[in-house]
Amino acid sequence: MPNTNSPYTAFATLLSSNGHPVSPAELHGLLLGRSCAGAGFDAEAWLADAAQLLESEPADNVRNALIGLQEMVKGELTGEDITIVLLLPGDELPLTERAQALGQWCQGFLTGFGLNSGGLVLSTEAKEVLGDLDAISQVQDALEESEDGESDYMEVMEYLRVAPLLLYTELAKPAEPAAKPSLH
Repeated sequence: MPNTNSPYTAFATLLSSNGHPVSPAELHGLLLGRSCAGAGFDAEAWLADAAQLLESEPADNVRNALIGLQEMVKGELTGEDITIVLLLPGDELPLTERAQALGQWCQGFLTGFGLNSGGLVLSTEAKEVLGDLDAISQVQDALEESEDGESDYMEVMEYLRVAPLLLYTELAKPAEPAAKPSLH
C-alpha cells in the first residue's frame, strides 16, 4: 500500500487538487536549478519561475508550500551540513514511476538553471554535470524492474544529491572580500 503521508505524495495531491499539471519532482528540480545558478532566495522571484511551470497563478496553500520548499532548499544549501534531500516518490512505487520522476527532476533542474544562468562562465566540471543531468533526464524509460534497475536508480539518486552541490559551490558563492591594504 502506498505511503500517502510521504512529502512527495502530499505535495503531488496539493498540486493536482489545485489544477497544476506538474510533479513535485519537477518543481523541486526547478528550484534547485535556479538556486545553483545563483538566483538567490527571493520568494517572489521563485514564485514567478514556479508559476510558469504551474501554468497558472498558485492559490495561497500552494504558494505557502512553494515558499516552504524554498526555505528547505535554502537551509540545505547554506546550512552547516550541506545535504540535499530529493523530493521524489518513495520506494513503494514501481521503479518506472520513480525513474520518470527522476527524469522530471532533472528536466526541472535544467530549466531552472537555464532561466537564471545568463552570463555565467562554467567550468568544464560544471558543464559535465549539466550534461549528465541532461542524459539522466532522457533515460527514464531505460530502468527496468529488477535488482540491477534498483541499483542503477539508487546510484543516480546519490549522484543527484551531490551534483547540485558542486554547481552551487562553484556558481552561487558569495563575493570574495576586498583585499585589505598592507601597512608597510
